[in-house]
Amino acid sequence: MNHEKWLELTIEMAITNVKNGGGPFAAIIVKDGEIIGSGTNLVESLYDPSAHAELLAIKEACARLLTLDLSDCVLYASGEPCPMCLGASYWATIGEIYYACSKQDAYEEVGFANPLKNFFPDQQLTPKKRSIPFIQQKPANATAPFIEWDKRQTK
Repeated sequence: MNHEKWLELTIEMAITNVKNGGGPFAAIIVKDGEIIGSGTNLVESLYDPSAHAELLAIKEACARLLTLDLSDCVLYASGEPCPMCLGASYWATIGEIYYACSKQDAYEEVGFANPLKNFFPDQQLTPKKRSIPFIQQKPANATAPFIEWDKRQTK
């Protein structure tokens, strides 16, 4: 595969997205040399903090292939995936991820805002000490959905 070609495409998509009022991110999912999913950052235009390019590309690829397993696919992104997009990539079992601009490049060279600068250190704290407190309240039936899911034949 020509990784540089696919990355150049994501960069062009991201530039066009910025010119149209979107964020500076784009992503594609490629399988056997064919784009099966694509997305650009639509966070601001949709008022949706989850409308990241990678998430939209993964969603489209999974729907197109009718699977949650993208292990035989490659994700190309104009920017290094954030923790949310990385998590979705793991859930979709993406085969490989290539990206053009690192988070350090975006922060240091351009001054791109980093709302996640404390994300990883914050995750290491106990739930109540995190910047957004996590409070577990465990009703007696808290695991009931998982028990029901475990009974299902197709998982």
